[in-house]
Amino acid sequence: QVQVVESGGGLVQAGGSLRLSCELSARTFSSYTMGWFRQAPGKEREFVCVVSWTGRNAYYADSVKGRFTISRENEKNTAYLQMINLKPDDTAVYYCAAALGVFVDFRIKDPSHWGQGTQVTVSS
Repeated sequence: QVQVVESGGGLVQAGGSLRLSCELSARTFSSYTMGWFRQAPGKEREFVCVVSWTGRNAYYADSVKGRFTISRENEKNTAYLQMINLKPDDTAVYYCAAALGVFVDFRIKDPSHWGQGTQVTVSS
């Protein structure tokens, strides 16, 4: 059974940085597309970013472009979300997501595996 486990959330001041990690318990991590979503209080869950199996192709929501970077280390079964210049509007529960396939576009297709979420709070 595939499990998704996030870590690295926390409290940071506006303008600060955080790196989230996501470990996937799958035999063939490199066969999975990985991505991140977030859900702010009172709002629907929204797409943040997605990365292909090689890590070469990545796509971002307009609201995070230039500030967030998704990456992966296939030998460690881990994906990362590096966030810089954080804003209070980035406050949310961040969910790591995965789907089997070299690239599944999470902008239009839901992932099949989800983590439990990690809280990111940005203070002003």
